[in-house]
Amino acid sequence: MTVTTDDGVRLWVSRSGEGEPLVLCHGGPGLWDMFEDVGAMLRDRVTVVRWDQRGCGRSQRCDGPWTSARFVADLDAVRAHFGFGRIALLGHSWGAQLALGYTLAHPERVSALVYVSGTGIGPNADWHSEYRRNLLARLGEHPERLARWRQLTGRRSLTREEERESAVLQWSVEFEDRERALEHARDMADPWFPVNTDGNRALNEESKRACGTPELYAACRRLDVPVLIVDGARDIRPRSAVDSLERALPDARRVILPEAGHLPWVEDPRGFRAAVLTAL
Repeated sequence: MTVTTDDGVRLWVSRSGEGEPLVLCHGGPGLWDMFEDVGAMLRDRVTVVRWDQRGCGRSQRCDGPWTSARFVADLDAVRAHFGFGRIALLGHSWGAQLALGYTLAHPERVSALVYVSGTGIGPNADWHSEYRRNLLARLGEHPERLARWRQLTGRRSLTREEERESAVLQWSVEFEDRERALEHARDMADPWFPVNTDGNRALNEESKRACGTPELYAACRRLDVPVLIVDGARDIRPRSAVDSLERALPDARRVILPEAGHLPWVEDPRGFRAAVLTAL
């Protein structure tokens, strides 16, 4: 199924289940929906809508624009396509930032926000250096993986298979279960699509400029929508980064899953489902 935006870009969408609508916003930026298992665990209680952001995955390749405002408009096109007056949103990682941005822009259209594994609203300097150290330390648990990842990321161009291999190695650090980490990372890369590097670069730069600004803090303090923050305690991005958002929101609750990493539904599906359903 596709949704066509107001500027003519076709977005891949999937709808399943019955009940109140929950729209899922995947991470990246520049990646694609990896929420098939999340949809399966929730569709007995809600209508789940998944989608690939513009220029990503199964959605139409295009030249942008790569701005958060454009992605917010695309998300609203998905909502309007199904005739939903109000939706609950669940965003993961970069998708948590997108879902928050949509909620700030259209609070009257959001019944609840589930903010999963985001990095808060403070400056990137609050968390990125520690994240980088943790990434290298976890890759370094297997020196051959670290060496191969450095080799691949040091090249100017990669084949499709090499790009996938590099991503799998990097994504393997996202799981607390180190024995199954590579298996989980390979699951993330199946199916594999080209990464939207232009969108990734532009949206990350925009995020650096927006995070930590007085305007963002003030907008969050005014937000009259219930927010559930869900974290895996073993995420290599320091969870203290999310404190900035939790303190700013007037109606926020937080659930920390102690044995999970950056994708908490993979390592603690029961705890994740229970937490999300309390917000819906």
